[in-house]
Amino acid sequence: MDRDDVEIIERAPLHSGYTKVERWTLRHRLFAGGWGKTITREVIDRGHAAAVLPYDAAHDRVVLIEQFRAGAYGAGLPPWNVEIVAGIIEPGESPEAVVRREALEEAGVAVTDLVPMFRYLASPGILTETVAAYCGRADSEGVGGVFGLDHEGEDIRAFTATLDEAMAMIADGRIVNVTTIVALQWLALNRPKLRRKWAASRRRTPR
Repeated sequence: MDRDDVEIIERAPLHSGYTKVERWTLRHRLFAGGWGKTITREVIDRGHAAAVLPYDAAHDRVVLIEQFRAGAYGAGLPPWNVEIVAGIIEPGESPEAVVRREALEEAGVAVTDLVPMFRYLASPGILTETVAAYCGRADSEGVGGVFGLDHEGEDIRAFTATLDEAMAMIADGRIVNVTTIVALQWLALNRPKLRRKWAASRRRTPR
């Protein structure tokens, strides 16, 4: 089934701010045939995002960030989350441009040779948001400190870790962010190929 198998009866706006919330009244076709009953769903639109995992293949290190997340606090989890760099795609921007900009703003690191990892729906039951994620070649030497934009209320700590250290952070529950978990798992599977491609030349990436 596809988009033609959904009938939108009404879209009622509920809130417009950092996110837009609408109540949709709809029905859709059933696997058994015919149309289902009319249902209502609240749908949140906050745009689309792009993320990048900066990876230094020569030293086998990744660049991670840590920042406060209100949603994590509300869920009763530790409110400071370890994550990869990410940002919202603004109108007219490409995902690649977003991750290059955000890597500098959030971690003070330049990324090149972007390799697409995946694109997924963040929470398809309620969000329209998708995330396009990349692995980017980076130089981890000297990376670290506090970054972010004051006018956006950002207070972001950047640090580096070996891939094995980062994977251990998933195992012991220090990393609970799904984009970060999937990105690190992707790198674990693709590390040999990237190290052959990027580490062999030993070229340094300027920050």
